[in-house]
Amino acid sequence: MNIKEIIEGCGSVQITGSLETEISAVTDDSRKVSGGTMFIAVKGFASDGHSYIANAVSKGASAVIYENQEALEAAGPLKPGVTYVKAASSRHALAIAAANFFGNPSKKLTLVGITGTNGKTTTVTLLYHLFRSLGYECGLLSTIANYVGTHESEAVNTTSDPLTINSLLAQMVDIGCQYCFMEVSSIGIEQERVAGLDFKAGIFSNLTHDHLDYHKTFAEYLRCKKLFFDGLSSDAVAITNIDDKNGLVMVQNTKAKVVTYSCRAMADHTCKIVEESFDGMQLNIDGKECWTSLIGQHNAYNILAIYTTAICLGAGAEEALIGISKLKSAKGRLEVIRGPRDISAVIDYAHTPDALANVLKTLRDIAPERELICLFGCGGDRDKTKRPEMAATAQKMADRIIVTSDNSRTERTEDIMEDIKAGMDLKGRAKSLFIADRKEAIRTAIMTAPEGASILLAGKGHETYQILGKTKHHFDEREIVSEVFDELQTLCDKN
Repeated sequence: MNIKEIIEGCGSVQITGSLETEISAVTDDSRKVSGGTMFIAVKGFASDGHSYIANAVSKGASAVIYENQEALEAAGPLKPGVTYVKAASSRHALAIAAANFFGNPSKKLTLVGITGTNGKTTTVTLLYHLFRSLGYECGLLSTIANYVGTHESEAVNTTSDPLTINSLLAQMVDIGCQYCFMEVSSIGIEQERVAGLDFKAGIFSNLTHDHLDYHKTFAEYLRCKKLFFDGLSSDAVAITNIDDKNGLVMVQNTKAKVVTYSCRAMADHTCKIVEESFDGMQLNIDGKECWTSLIGQHNAYNILAIYTTAICLGAGAEEALIGISKLKSAKGRLEVIRGPRDISAVIDYAHTPDALANVLKTLRDIAPERELICLFGCGGDRDKTKRPEMAATAQKMADRIIVTSDNSRTERTEDIMEDIKAGMDLKGRAKSLFIADRKEAIRTAIMTAPEGASILLAGKGHETYQILGKTKHHFDEREIVSEVFDELQTLCDKN
């Protein structure tokens, strides 16, 4: 593919050199440059790609896209035979160039994106499994993992970089995928990682407190989410939860057809919980009964979003409900492990105040007579303002609290726990333990729990690691819970 074809729609404002040069690879990482590569200099948070233009050219780059003229001049004289393209935005150019280079694969399948604070991973994962059960070849781009058909690869970010996204989409097209279900984060939207993608459907789940370390204000967080729906085309569908106060705000400027869903009000599609236990829920969706093994009001919303999407994409109501009844929850989302003395450990990814409240309410509603223990921490180098809010939520809804580490990263766990403690009053602190070592905290929670207790382990969910400092350590809560349950069973047998 030549340069002219790759930069079409990139917003180029100045071109020096030939547009007919053939390009064999596109990258924004100078370490990956070799002969025939197009290097796109993007200003990041840790470093500026413009600083590596000279290095990329010396390694054989055939084309350079940049936005900073001064930085280009600082890189030295223009090299004959290299094409230099100045773009209004290198970040936007990267996304468009990536889509063009891989043949615009999003136009060759039905791409469905979901954005919102909570529920994204569960919804896209279940959509992937539902449509596979309906006989379609599908792809998945999520926080937990990426799937090309059934082939799994590791996911680094909620929303990957444009080159990774388009490469994976192209692989999906090559093996005949008809659908791809994708998480779309606010940061991914703001950084234009999804620019140039042709979404046939967009789903809005909810909007609560998160990522304010990045966006600074809730208004900016909302604006970034809304940009996703503003960019949908007139032949797409915008599916929105109108029970969230921002549900209609999200779609007020979209060109797409708007379809609404609700568990509380009149909408295009509705749902109510008829019955609920640790084993699942009986739902009434659009007047039809449906059983699901998922639990919790927030999962009723996720199931309704899945059903609504399936209907919008042409599935029959009966086949959609039958498929939904067979679905299992995504890993680390209200994952229940039963132990000795009728103790239940519940692993969930809840890492925002709203998500924590949803899960605690679910556990309280299902088993109001059980003691409810909440174990959680907060991530380091992330939004500090939600730490006291998480504490206040736990104090209000749990009988006992154990504050511990999450991914502390470069912050001291003890400092993070002090920020959390600030959200509690004397009553909250009196029923709390503060244990920095998360494994020891889990052991304490289980070994001191009364018979029949529910223990929520919040924050890690599907993750099988813990980041302390800059090192990622193996840490799988399923393994730890099983180990401690075995220890508890041994003690019970002796007695």
